[in-house]
Amino acid sequence: MGVKYDHILVAIDGSQESQWALEKSIEIAKRNNAKLLLAHVIDTRSFLLIDKYDPDIADRANKLAIDMLEKYQTQAIASGVVQVQFEIEYGSPKVKIPKEIAKKHDIDLIVCGATGMNAVERFLIGSVSEHITRYSPCDVLIVRTQK
Repeated sequence: MGVKYDHILVAIDGSQESQWALEKSIEIAKRNNAKLLLAHVIDTRSFLLIDKYDPDIADRANKLAIDMLEKYQTQAIASGVVQVQFEIEYGSPKVKIPKEIAKKHDIDLIVCGATGMNAVERFLIGSVSEHITRYSPCDVLIVRTQK
């Protein structure tokens, strides 16, 4: 029995592991003739302190996200994926990716990097990839650093 993925979400955070997640998802999308959604969540928790000193931080974060996602979209299309779109959300990636974006777009596979916070933060509040795996309504592929 084969598994076919029609709607693949790639969680993009700008890390090397999210680049590898993109590359793996491109190959999966081509094999399955799937739609690819590149998603970036701007974590607004970090804005609480910074916003007082730099009120333009949200605009700059959005511009950087658009530039990054457009580059990745171009890469996916050039690699042969026919349907590629991207989405930028604000909030907690732990909530937005598995509980909102995946459901909104009827995603059947989420691909993300394993890059997380340091060991103490992971112990206290958990990594984004862990939350995606725990709360996702679909299959999840975690991409690890190539050593």
